[in-house]
This record gives sequence, structure tokens and C-alpha cells, in this order.
Amino acid sequence: MNVSGLSLRDLEYAVAVADENHFGRAAERCNVTQPTLSVQVRKLEEALGLVLFERGNRRVMLTPAGQSVIRQARAVLAEAQRLLALASEGRGAPLTGRLVLAAIQTLGPYLFPLVLRTLRQEFPILSLALTEARTAEILEGLRDGRIDAALISLPVPTSGLTVSPLFIEPFLLACPADHALAQGGALRATDIAGPDLLLLDEGNCLRDQAVAACGAGSAAGRHATSLETLRSMVAAGAGYTLLPALAVPPGADASGLTVTRTFDVDGPGRTIALAWRSSDPRAAGLSHLASFFRAHAPAGTAAFRDDAGANRDSVADPV
Repeated sequence: MNVSGLSLRDLEYAVAVADENHFGRAAERCNVTQPTLSVQVRKLEEALGLVLFERGNRRVMLTPAGQSVIRQARAVLAEAQRLLALASEGRGAPLTGRLVLAAIQTLGPYLFPLVLRTLRQEFPILSLALTEARTAEILEGLRDGRIDAALISLPVPTSGLTVSPLFIEPFLLACPADHALAQGGALRATDIAGPDLLLLDEGNCLRDQAVAACGAGSAAGRHATSLETLRSMVAAGAGYTLLPALAVPPGADASGLTVTRTFDVDGPGRTIALAWRSSDPRAAGLSHLASFFRAHAPAGTAAFRDDAGANRDSVADPV
């Protein structure tokens, strides 16, 4: 076969099946019927002379050959998207089409509900696809084209990425109401470097930031898989923890089991930034998106100034 026998749409179908591990969900994502998608994927396999998917009753898995093809299909689709983006940029158009926006798991559930309505008003013809993951998974997705832009916590390896700082989110102490730390004078980060400190599991950037902020050992305390589990462990009296400000509901804990305290003026926090590939031709539109997040930084955070425009962004050398 030659190149003219390949269809970008068929590649999109195959990538969707690879992402969803299910023909039905892939068809729904592509806005086609399942029989249509299945037929086109089968035609693609016949054209390539390869079986891309191992089809089971409940799950679809990539074959070894399929893994290589899908990896290249992602690259082809990313370049096709860049072609469209270049045309839009040349016309001075705002961000349009589908944009996969990721956020770290300790930020997305708390930030997205605060900004989505205004975000859709600001970018009315942008089709957002939201996702959450750990930092390492997000960076991998950015570099291989599965993710277009991401809300992350600094620092991260920035090779090949443009990183635009948005705001500083402080950390708060959450502790049992009857704990010694629930009362007292000015609270410093070093005050909590004890055995009762509860942390997230290894691989979560918030865990590393909490350890660095208070000077605790990396093995300190007990571990949890999510902020909500940490919150429950505190309520159960298992210890205390650091929570990002956006993850703390306003007002006192209705159960009376926990107390939330702020730190002194030099208290710990994290810098939230928007990152995207430096090679993405939609740089102007993505800078506009970063400006939006700065302008709508949530209450309790400290937004970076936006008066420097594109100079606010840090562009790393591509790899």
C-alpha cells in the first residue's frame, strides 16, 4: 500500500481504541457507531497487514506490533494537529478545536470547578478534554502528544516544554482537634517534622514538597493514596498532614474532629504553572490561557503578575 491508502480518521479510531481499551467507549469518544469504528479499524489492520489489537470479551489490548503502530499514529496525528494550528495562528485565531488539559491529581478536582464556567466563556469555541494524573505521567503525555497543556506544580524537568507560572498556593496544616498542634502561637513548617506527619504515597509531588517544607525524613509517618484519604486519617486521629489551600473547604469542620491552621508569613506552599510543548504552534493561544489562569487565581493564592506578557513564560530548549 502507499500513503494515500491511510486515513487520519482511521488512525484516530485506532488511537481511541488504544486509549479506551474498549471499542464501545472509543466509538462514543469519536462520535460514531461501534460497528462503523470496528469496520474501519479492521480495514486499517488489513491495509497494514498487522493485527493491532487482541480482542477479548471484556477488554481490548494492543499487540506488540500494535504498540509500535499506535505510537507512530500518535505522532502523525500530532503533526496533523500542528498543521491546523499553524493555519489558525496565521489567521490570528484564538485557541480552537480539541485541547487536552491535564492537572495533577491534588489540584484538578479543586481548581476546575472554580474556573470552568469562566474558562468556557473566555474560550467559547475551544473543546476541552480534562484529565488528571501524577506529574510523571503528565510530562510523558505532554511530550508524546497525548496531552496539550497541563497544570503542574513546580519544579519539574522542563526540557522541550514552555512553563508559565500562574500562582502560589499555600499549604495549611490539618490536624485532629485534640492534637497539641491544634492550638498555640505562630506555626512554622519545622514544627510538624514529627512521627505523626501523614504523607501521600511515593511518586506524588505533594509528598516530596511536604517532606522538603518541614525537613522530615522521606519515610516519615503513614501514607495514603489521595488527599481525601489523608483528610479521613486526620479525622480518625491518626496524625496530621499538609493540605493545599484549594483542597480545604471554607469554614470550620462540621464534624468538629479536625482543625485547619495557617502557617506564619514564611509558610510552605507550591507554585502552580501551565506547561505545554515548546514546539506547539499555538504558543500565543496557550500564553493567553496561562494569562486567564493568572487573572482568575483562586482566593487565598498569590497570582504572578501578567504585565510581562510572554516574558512571563520560561521556554526550555527542545530535545
